[in-house]
Amino acid sequence: MPRTALRICPLCEATCGLTLTVEGARVTGARGDREDVFSRGFICPKGAAFGEADADPDRLRRPLVRRDGQLQEASWDEAFDAVAAGLRPLIERHGPDAVGVVLGNPNVHTMAGGLYPPLLLRALRTRNLFTATTVDQMPKHVSSGLLFGDPYAIAVPDLDRTGHLLLLGANPLDSNGSLCTAPDFPGRLRALRARGGTLTVVDPRRTRTAKAADRHLAIRPGTDALLLAAVAQVLLEEKLTDLGALDGRVEGVDELHKLVRPFSPEAVAAACDVPADTIRTLARDLAAAPTAAVYGRMGASTVAFGTLTNWLVDVLNVLTGNLDRPGGALFPLAATARAPRPAAPGKGFTLARWHSRVSGHPEAKGELPLAALAEEIDTPGQGAIRALIAIATNPVLSAPDGDRLDKALGSLDFLVSVDPYLNETSRHAHVVLPPPPPSRSPHFDFAFNALAVRNQVRYTRAPVPLEEGRLPETEILARLVLAAGGMHGADPATVDTMVVDTVLGKAVTEPHSPVHGRDPKDLAGQLTGDDGPERRLDMMLRLGPYGDGFGVRPEGLTLERLLAHPHGIDLGPLRPRIGEVLKTRSGRVELLPAPIAADLPRLARALDAAPRELVLVGRRHLRSNNSWMHNVPALVGGSNRCTLHVHPGDAARLGLADGGHARVAADGGEIDVRVEVTDTVRPGVVSLPHGWGHDRPGTRLTVASQEPGANVNQLLDGTLLDPLSGNAVLNGFAVRVTAASG
Repeated sequence: MPRTALRICPLCEATCGLTLTVEGARVTGARGDREDVFSRGFICPKGAAFGEADADPDRLRRPLVRRDGQLQEASWDEAFDAVAAGLRPLIERHGPDAVGVVLGNPNVHTMAGGLYPPLLLRALRTRNLFTATTVDQMPKHVSSGLLFGDPYAIAVPDLDRTGHLLLLGANPLDSNGSLCTAPDFPGRLRALRARGGTLTVVDPRRTRTAKAADRHLAIRPGTDALLLAAVAQVLLEEKLTDLGALDGRVEGVDELHKLVRPFSPEAVAAACDVPADTIRTLARDLAAAPTAAVYGRMGASTVAFGTLTNWLVDVLNVLTGNLDRPGGALFPLAATARAPRPAAPGKGFTLARWHSRVSGHPEAKGELPLAALAEEIDTPGQGAIRALIAIATNPVLSAPDGDRLDKALGSLDFLVSVDPYLNETSRHAHVVLPPPPPSRSPHFDFAFNALAVRNQVRYTRAPVPLEEGRLPETEILARLVLAAGGMHGADPATVDTMVVDTVLGKAVTEPHSPVHGRDPKDLAGQLTGDDGPERRLDMMLRLGPYGDGFGVRPEGLTLERLLAHPHGIDLGPLRPRIGEVLKTRSGRVELLPAPIAADLPRLARALDAAPRELVLVGRRHLRSNNSWMHNVPALVGGSNRCTLHVHPGDAARLGLADGGHARVAADGGEIDVRVEVTDTVRPGVVSLPHGWGHDRPGTRLTVASQEPGANVNQLLDGTLLDPLSGNAVLNGFAVRVTAASG
């Protein structure tokens, strides 16, 4: 008999609640959970295809170990023996930096990915960490760190209460939101307009979101920072600023005023291709709105001025008095966050604590640019990366110059990949450790609850039991931590026990902790849960801002209470809490940090730069999430295709025909793609989606390889980076397009 089970969807950042239909050990259907406290029954095509993605026959079910040059199935013990034998001798001979770690986007979509990678890095002691963050949102972390003293202090738009929403480089009707966790983003935007609010979208493409807007500014790609600087200039020159409740908590307003004077609407209009009067009207509308929020995403991050753009997003929220107020941009408070401490200055945020070996790229948030991974492997010398641990990542497709990285991966002494697929990256591995499908894993959103537009907490246990011979992802990563740290063969449960002992041992010494002065062993004995990860979750909930403090607040949150609410617990709307957030040395919002001020002359030089004839931007599709979904039949085909969007005027000028082929070239290489002529892109702009290029040999991606598409990142050679964050420039770079035979 079929049964139903609840599961939080792990396929994008919206984190919608699902009701699954399960027959035996197979998920045969998925619909939105109407009782979910956050998503209220909303579902997108990815969630509806949960069962098909879960049961993909190409998913690996047993570990693979390379023997005599070939990957062959092995037992788990054999696989971890190989991991220990491959890693430890290299570390002992060449030091910890001989090992690199690459973490992909799916890590933040799993419970295991939220709990264990920090422990792996601690065990390895390597500085060679590369993640998807530097091809995505690192500019937001850097700007937040500089402004607020904490790179994780990210303010999200209060979608349900704002009166004017300004979106830049974001298409949430297709992406479901990003760095802004919001199920049913389309419904929330409809509600904004229904209550008389305004939606302004800045995007070189007429996306689905732009079509729904009151005002669409088809900006020239890569010039968002100029536009926002001009808006700030108008606010300051016309004395339209009002810091509101932040008055007395902000420093640097006068200095900012001086530095943005050159960026008047008239000065930036030609570069942005947005009329000066339109920019002035936008600034005045933001200032006049009862509440407003400015929000930028991928198109505002993956550009040459990514950090400046993200900084200016929050500058505008500050100047209009909308940062940290209802209806503006607020800081979520997740259930597993640290309990708030009294407001006080902090240690601040520092960039460039070390640099990469080859090109000298500065670290940001403990990471080096993913674009530098290939050169750190294939450039000989002391400190070269000889071994790599890749967890839920496919950088051959996601990083610039995949061809070079592809060759570099093949030269490694050892590569271990934690991945359910044999893909373009894991095909080079010496050991592949496949996690189980999502139906056989519990789910808690550590990352996305900290970015949610409403405070809430939800947890779902695995809807389907693990098959015999498979390991939970939590145990796979725990055993990897032990093997990498020289403790191979120890009970994997000791990893969680050590974490519990360490966290509780520290908590009892902190004066503001609810467990100050208590016995950590007694506290550990009170934890509930079926396994180590659940006990850790229980501990985090109890110590968190809504927790019971181990009995101090009887009505507070615990794992048991959360399990008693299978559709989640609503914790209320976002609230002002800037005093809890600020960790700058001054204890204030530092509106003009020195690294930002030093980079503004570079932006000023862009005012006089000649516009490039043709530039490329990326795009997302509702049925994709990077390169994940291209092996699921229900999510490929139709409009989800790897085509080059070209404006009709450009197509005629370049001799391109709809359905024909084009050759696109840039500094990193060239690719052949099918042409789609459309007026949804502005003249002078072409668009290609990210995550395609499934045409390399040695993979097991049956569906994806049938329509492989082209890898847009092959157009880049890895040298185009935002200097402050190290983020790759994936949008707004110059390309050459010519007609090609099919």
